[in-house]
Amino acid sequence: MVTDVKAFLDAKVAQYNRPEFIQDDPVCIPHSFTRKQDIEIIGFWAAILAWGQRKTIISKCRELIALMDGAPYDFIINHQEPDLKKLLYFKHRTFNDVDTLYFISFFRQHYEKHESLEDAFLPLSGDFSAEAVLNHFRSYFFSLPDYPHRTKKHVSSPAQKSTCKRLNMFLRWMVRQDVCGVDFGLWNRIRPADLICPCDLHVDRVARKLKLITRKQTDWQTAVELTEQLREFDPNDPVKYDFALFGLGVEEKFNFKL
Repeated sequence: MVTDVKAFLDAKVAQYNRPEFIQDDPVCIPHSFTRKQDIEIIGFWAAILAWGQRKTIISKCRELIALMDGAPYDFIINHQEPDLKKLLYFKHRTFNDVDTLYFISFFRQHYEKHESLEDAFLPLSGDFSAEAVLNHFRSYFFSLPDYPHRTKKHVSSPAQKSTCKRLNMFLRWMVRQDVCGVDFGLWNRIRPADLICPCDLHVDRVARKLKLITRKQTDWQTAVELTEQLREFDPNDPVKYDFALFGLGVEEKFNFKL
């Protein structure tokens, strides 16, 4: 019986929030770069493509990087129309060339005006809560007049009642100040304390076993409920427990006693 959930999860954070975690996780993709814009662009793409087996996700991201000549930011800013032809065959599950080309269009128009992708997540209202940030981002992301409707399914928001697992994971990478070197902490206007824990099938199952979730369905409010419980353990860095919950679910296959 786990009598002290906080102590148990803290130990698991220490076990999994380590550099060794990087090589088998999609976070290894942005770790291939040092330029801030490259990390942002390919980190966002890696998060959006992060469903299915991790080996496949990593392989597809490396394929995409190669198609952009190993330099995502430079390709985004300086590509000519003929350069886009080689991207027409890129596909991962339901993500295809139509989505790829729109992502490139979005990134180009954004980086022509802003130095960082962080600006895309910041509402003018100054409300930088995770819900406001993600709702604003989706609206901004699809603000180009020619956006393809099919691409909208790849970028979720709390307004759709989605858990926003992939975007919350991307925010964790960009925002969380991590002395262990897994997360980047490149952004400083969104606070780590305001992040929401990425809630996928593995995290959801473990959290329910630990009685951190009581809500029957799995949606945005479920992710909020989980994060509120994790804030009781660490109000300044609640999403560090993503390492523990994910590790328990994926690496340990629930092989622990409650």
